Amino acid sequence: MKRDTIFYRIFQQSPVLLFDLMPLLPENSLRYTFESVEVKEASFRIDGVLTPPDPSGDVFFTEIQMQPDRLLYERVFAEISNYVYRRTELFADWRSVVIYPSRSVEQSTTKVPPELFSSGRIVPVYLDELGEIEQLPIGLGLMVLTTLEGNRAISEAKRLLERSSRSVDTNGIIEMISTIMVYKFTELSREEFDAMLGFKTD
Repeated sequence: MKRDTIFYRIFQQSPVLLFDLMPLLPENSLRYTFESVEVKEASFRIDGVLTPPDPSGDVFFTEIQMQPDRLLYERVFAEISNYVYRRTELFADWRSVVIYPSRSVEQSTTKVPPELFSSGRIVPVYLDELGEIEQLPIGLGLMVLTTLEGNRAISEAKRLLERSSRSVDTNGIIEMISTIMVYKFTELSREEFDAMLGFKTD
């Protein structure tokens, strides 16, 4: 399942969702923009970068990690260091959010300075610990939906569809749910998929 693509679309559609995962909210959070950034010299690609509207703000990096990687934090730190070196005039400071499906995927040891974690500069987030989907904002619910399988995924997708009818961006949410479920149930025909969720997609 191409979760990086899905999370990219979620954050691109609503960059402020990243701040729902963090304890501190920038004053101008609604004016942040989101992009995926390639750091060419080291051939690194940062999953997502939320840039402030002016250089006085912080830049926020996102990494989506659904599989174990014993050197993830070292790579993330290298990517950020390269970005900071090349674009330091564009922002005042930085933070990073690493999104995992669960703690079991997180690497067990790292050479990255522990102060980066204790200070809140690098924040690991575990989707299975965010709470029940129906209690979460729809955007966070979509993130959690990417981690669910089988009948649980179907039932939660239906609940999100019901909630989407009360959203200002109903079509965007329906499209995201559809994309997530198509990735999950690749063996289904379009007709079977439509019947499973109880609606017709374009």
